[in-house]
Amino acid sequence: MSGSSSVAAMKKVVQQLRLEAGLNLVKVSQAAADLKQFRLQNAQHDPLLTGVSSSTNSFRPQKVCSFL
Repeated sequence: MSGSSSVAAMKKVVQQLRLEAGLNLVKVSQAAADLKQFRLQNAQHDPLLTGVSSSTNSFRPQKVCSFL
């Protein structure tokens, strides 16, 4: 049994290595530059930078109407 499980494990390793060999690798410096460019291009749509208007904020405190 251990021989067949060893073969199955090796087939799994080979399959993973083939998958990894087919990946396109990008240098970290290029990925960082691309990310920086994307962030700068989309800064006006980022709610963390521009804030959220109170009319569209679903987490704003609810107003309570009370009669005296």
